[in-house]
Amino acid sequence: MLGAIIGDIVGSIYEFDNIKTKDFPFFEDRMEYTDDSVLTIATADWLLHGGDSGDFYLRYATEYPNPMGSYGNGFYQWVHKAQRGIMQPYNSCGNGSAMRIAPVGWAFETEDETLKAAKKSAECTHNHTEGIKGAQATALCIFLARHGATPSEIKKRITDDFGYDLSLSVDEIRPRYSWGGLDKAVSGATCQGSVPQAITCALEALNFEDAIRNAVSIGGDSDTIGCITGSIAEVLFGIPEEIRIKGKSYLPTRLLNIVEQFEDKYGFK
Repeated sequence: MLGAIIGDIVGSIYEFDNIKTKDFPFFEDRMEYTDDSVLTIATADWLLHGGDSGDFYLRYATEYPNPMGSYGNGFYQWVHKAQRGIMQPYNSCGNGSAMRIAPVGWAFETEDETLKAAKKSAECTHNHTEGIKGAQATALCIFLARHGATPSEIKKRITDDFGYDLSLSVDEIRPRYSWGGLDKAVSGATCQGSVPQAITCALEALNFEDAIRNAVSIGGDSDTIGCITGSIAEVLFGIPEEIRIKGKSYLPTRLLNIVEQFEDKYGFK
């Protein structure tokens, strides 16, 4: 899960100021955690304590109402309605369902459990087919990597099971990708317009840091692509201790406590 948070932090300053290079300072003082980290930690809290995932997303968005970059408009409206007792999904295919899913990939021992929990996490807000699919694909990448699958094996499963086109390399994606998605065909703020690219950034990487650099370098929704990429790269490569320590230093104590509780329960560092 920490890999997702670090990807979010590193991508935070490039979300609305895209760069098309892997050559940038990995950590800067002006970087911050965003809504991606807040809701990822909300997912972890849900898995630790049980209940309805939507209740946790509402509580965390209420307690952390103004993260860097803010929440998406659709999610903001969902929060305002939920605060009045109307908690209804809004048929979103936005990549918010995938950005917060990392803990699900760690918490279960079967594919079926993982996919069911990913669906539960997504559908309280993102009940569009593509919104659910993006969350499930990301969680399955994490699950498969945990159980020893190679990048090529993960690529085949995700292509076969979800129909995502993972044929382009990072170098081929970079000049063609933006907030408009790949060649402006599908918005880069949607699952279908960003999850395949984020997966590729992880599967093609040489190590954890390289994966995050891949994610930021393609542009678009940089913090969210970094978050999704980082969630997968953590399992494939591990996180160097220096990067772990620095990444945690950006989190307030309460959020960090949930991260560490989750790590302790699910046995990864």
